Amino acid sequence: MTFRISVLAAALLVLGTTACGAAETTPVPAAPASGAFPVTFTHAFGSTTIPAEPKRVVAVGFNEADFVLALGVVPIGVRDFIGGYDEAKRPWARAALAGASPELVGGNDIDFEKVAALQPDLIMGVYSFMDRNAYDTLTKIAPTVAQPSADGASATWQEQTRTTGKALGRAAEAEQVIADTEKKFADAKARYPQLAGKDVAVDLVVDGVPYRLGADDLRSQVFQGLGITVPATTATLSNETQSQLDKDAIVVIGATREQMAGNAVFQGLKAVKAGKVVYTGDYDSEFAGAIGFGSPLSLPVAIDDIAPKLAAVLQ
Repeated sequence: MTFRISVLAAALLVLGTTACGAAETTPVPAAPASGAFPVTFTHAFGSTTIPAEPKRVVAVGFNEADFVLALGVVPIGVRDFIGGYDEAKRPWARAALAGASPELVGGNDIDFEKVAALQPDLIMGVYSFMDRNAYDTLTKIAPTVAQPSADGASATWQEQTRTTGKALGRAAEAEQVIADTEKKFADAKARYPQLAGKDVAVDLVVDGVPYRLGADDLRSQVFQGLGITVPATTATLSNETQSQLDKDAIVVIGATREQMAGNAVFQGLKAVKAGKVVYTGDYDSEFAGAIGFGSPLSLPVAIDDIAPKLAAVLQ
């Protein structure tokens, strides 16, 4: 079991800070699909062919709804974004939803009966962590696009956007969404040159246990996009090995400044003594939700929140 999956089940995927306004990436307006059908995908469990433009899309990935919405399609069913953050209130999806309230089709587990009752013609599960049995059940309901590999390795937000665009017949629109989001990252890096070349440690605190965030967790994408060095893998730290967090700056997710005040080892780190720490709050915060979704709709919100805070401590 990868760290992403264990965090998904135990720490519940979501992280964050305060509200920071609507995303600057504008959802693509609803329009007829421009792509040609049928289209075929290769994924962890073989291949899936979508015969015609889908009209009734169910998103069984934990962040899947955002990617469908970013391309101008409102899913009829979505999987609950488990954890502390209330995804129903996420501001970055409000315009794209246009008042719609998709049916919930599961949380930790997929509710196959609810999926079937919605009579979808496409099921998207790029970030679903489904197993073979789940895939076999879903594909009997409708064409199902599963995760890229059986080990649960997640696609980047760019890859997931392109996959979604291809499935919806909106490949050109997907490229535009990617370009808009990448420009948001580029603009932030230009505005905050203090971030360039900096080594920033991201400290996830789960039930008092520290983890050093790595590139194998999709929540690292906002930091990587800002040009910040992120280690390849997420690591569990002991209280004594927190020295691995002592970088140019530290971002703490899941614990407040007050909660960390009693951790003598953490307080002894050079970066902490120098005041180079950004505390983003608990797992129910908007920043947590934004990096947990890791979508073209949510990433601009995360950028607006974390970039100026990091730039301030890196002065």
